[in-house]
Amino acid sequence: MQRKLTVVLWVLAALALVGFGAWKALGVGVKEQVADTLGRGDYQLTTTDGTPFTQASLKGQPSAVFFGFTHCPDVCPTTLADISGWQETLAKDGETLRVFFVTVDPERDTAPLLAAYVGWVPGVTGVTGVTGTPEEVAKAVKAFRTYAKKVPLEGGGYTMDHSANVLLFDRNGRLFEPIGYQEDTTRVIEKIRRLLAS
Repeated sequence: MQRKLTVVLWVLAALALVGFGAWKALGVGVKEQVADTLGRGDYQLTTTDGTPFTQASLKGQPSAVFFGFTHCPDVCPTTLADISGWQETLAKDGETLRVFFVTVDPERDTAPLLAAYVGWVPGVTGVTGVTGTPEEVAKAVKAFRTYAKKVPLEGGGYTMDHSANVLLFDRNGRLFEPIGYQEDTTRVIEKIRRLLAS
């Protein structure tokens, strides 16, 4: 009887181990699937320097992507100020990060307006604005699994609700890690340096 109980316990332990391994593998698989698909899509946008911005634009070197708009009252200017600080810190060690600011308000955000809006950020690459038709911007919002919604204002006009994360991509165009809104600067610089070293 005791031998049978021991065998049953070993079988249960083995099943639990297999189940845990499968759960871990499934969890990793889900994370890899999201990382491999984020930013992929058939969107065709244009940068403020006139070059196309597609999923291929994320390849070749590490980059950061942020969705916002020029009439944004707080999140966008705050995030651009943060990005400016990151670029200055990286520049001290001769490092740079390519950053794309994709508008969620293409009706108002023309390429010249975006260029002026992001042009003050320092660094060799600074920040590149990205815009396009409302249809193509909608495709990009979906491809990056971000959030953007037009919100009417009292008395006319509108504003935009949108996600506030900055998304880091490696040189293969694969999601590396997100940066949260106003995340601790030391932690952000550590993330970016890990990205640049990867």
